[in-house]
Amino acid sequence: MNNQTHTAFLGWKRLATGPLAEVLIRTKTALEKETPAEMPLIFEDQTGKQVDFDFRGSIEEVLDRAIPKPDRAGPGRPRLGVTSREVSLLPRHWEWLETQKGGASATLRRLVDEGRKRDGGESETRAAIDAIGRVMSAMAGNLPGFEEAYRALYARDLEKLQQLIEDWPLDLREYLLTSRMN
Repeated sequence: MNNQTHTAFLGWKRLATGPLAEVLIRTKTALEKETPAEMPLIFEDQTGKQVDFDFRGSIEEVLDRAIPKPDRAGPGRPRLGVTSREVSLLPRHWEWLETQKGGASATLRRLVDEGRKRDGGESETRAAIDAIGRVMSAMAGNLPGFEEAYRALYARDLEKLQQLIEDWPLDLREYLLTSRMN
């Protein structure tokens, strides 16, 4: 199951946040209503990465280009959410894995789950901060107080961050502050 969401901005106005298809439809509709001086900026919410889409043609054509239909299932067990990938290990690692109960795959899954528990959510918090930082850099790099706000974000000083961006455009400010980083 894919829980990935996207957010589209046109200038300082947030057009949509949600599943990719919904965001593309709302963005295409907005582009058809007016001829903006700038192109929309669309971000993957979970990573903060900016993604580009071709908005030429009908909404159906935009969606077909942006969301390709899978030809066939890849390796693994896609219905169960299992994806097969390559892992490079030294021979001694493979030897140890082969002696473990349940085999190599089960042991690796167990080790990853244990590592995630010990992590205490730190990896997710760091990833959320990085995502916010990417959007901040793309959208607000020229705004007053950007550098201080960026430092406050990475210092995890939410109170200071809120103060520093209080004069920034409302839609951007709300987007940055509603992203999880605690």
